[in-house]
Amino acid sequence: MANPQRELFQLDSPLMGEIRGERSLMAFPFFALAKNAWMKPLAYSTPTVQIEVRPSARGVATIYDKEIVLYIASLMAAKIEAGMSVSQDFTFTAHDLFTVTGANHSARSYSRLADALERLQGTQIRTNIEAGGEGEEGFFSWLSEARLQYARSGKGEKRLKAVRVRLCDWLFRAILRDGQVLDYANTYFQLGPIERRIYEVARSTCVEGAPLDLDLDLLRHQIGFQNPLSNFRIAMRQVAATNAIPDYDIRLIEDAPAPPPAQGEERKAGRRPAKGRVIITRRPPALPEGNEAGDEDTQA
Repeated sequence: MANPQRELFQLDSPLMGEIRGERSLMAFPFFALAKNAWMKPLAYSTPTVQIEVRPSARGVATIYDKEIVLYIASLMAAKIEAGMSVSQDFTFTAHDLFTVTGANHSARSYSRLADALERLQGTQIRTNIEAGGEGEEGFFSWLSEARLQYARSGKGEKRLKAVRVRLCDWLFRAILRDGQVLDYANTYFQLGPIERRIYEVARSTCVEGAPLDLDLDLLRHQIGFQNPLSNFRIAMRQVAATNAIPDYDIRLIEDAPAPPPAQGEERKAGRRPAKGRVIITRRPPALPEGNEAGDEDTQA
């Protein structure tokens, strides 16, 4: 029997393949590391990369709102791999989105979805990162259109049928033309905000297997951590202790703090805190069962 909902909306979901992400969105801080509204602008600057993010009335799009962008990117990448034509318009159900991201199917999740779509459409981004061989001047939003389509039951109750969005030109070009799309670990959506960003930086950088050695403060800026370095140091100690980032080992190396002043010596004002660095190493792939280290092939 045909699915009338699918016929009516021509759904692009459910997602049948892996979660994918565009490499620039992995490597750089475009989203706020917050679950609630973040109302302050974000900025990231290096000699080669400039990013400015301005909030909407509901704040900057967050790392949790990014789940929707990843879902759309994954749908697009799957269609490209299947040899299908793609456009910037995508239609999917909230049920399929929640199933992939691990969200519950409660009324609160649907309310959060509406807020997330509004932030994704309202957040303004400006960057000098080129996409698909083209650059852009001025600001753009992640979604140029975002709509929740409802139907009413016989009792007049609204029921969400589909989510319809239009992906921004910048990200659409990046996925379609650059092909810099990487898969995500299955447990990504179970991670906290800092762990998600560390994973993304590692996944987009440690592609050749060489360890990534980053100054602690540089890593703080690259993942978009807005609080002081001292707070980030504490957070990284916890990350290194649990070592729960999928596919990667995290090691925090801290320099010894400066010794206290000798008796009678005045403490210098503005003493700098001890420096530190983070070593990120990709774990070797797990061996198939029956091929653990130490087993030998005895066949002649």
